[in-house]
Amino acid sequence: MSLVALARSHHDPMASDFQRYKVAGVFTAMDTDRRGHLIKADFEALAARWTTLRGARPNTGSADRLQAIMLGWWSALSAAAADDEHVGLDDVLTVVDALPTMTEAMDATADAMFEAIDESADNHISRAEYRQLIEAWNGRPTDTDEIFDLLDLDGDGHLSHEEFRALWRQFWAGDDPAAPGTWVFGRFELPV
Repeated sequence: MSLVALARSHHDPMASDFQRYKVAGVFTAMDTDRRGHLIKADFEALAARWTTLRGARPNTGSADRLQAIMLGWWSALSAAAADDEHVGLDDVLTVVDALPTMTEAMDATADAMFEAIDESADNHISRAEYRQLIEAWNGRPTDTDEIFDLLDLDGDGHLSHEEFRALWRQFWAGDDPAAPGTWVFGRFELPV
């Protein structure tokens, strides 16, 4: 069963309060005009912010790759939504509910994100590359050194491909506030 078919088979998101909270943080960062739903332009704007931070010119290999990754997310989410022009938080959570049984899809998304973040193409995510991801995501300068240390599971100063995959799985399919992957999109206040 495809990710979209599996997500459509779940009518009400079953995410825990913690999962809802952390995914809502990502959703809110993308919904920059606070309309309460995402549209294709939100994904295009994220790709444009990221491209600008990198200093990449539009219509170059790097810019095109970032755009393709972001629009791939839009395609998956909008296909799972009741309204393919607007994606609400519950639509995202419906897809998130399906992820624990879709490790291949999760890994493929993690791999695409890893490639997008690894600007130097050295098969590692550096502190600077991670900071760039977070600043593109939230649209403002952000100190990420403390979070990077939590994510760097083996303490070698960078994130390997396997570390990033594990962190990605922990964020999207995990329900443990103590898991390092909880912070893959940066620091946020945990609900009390």
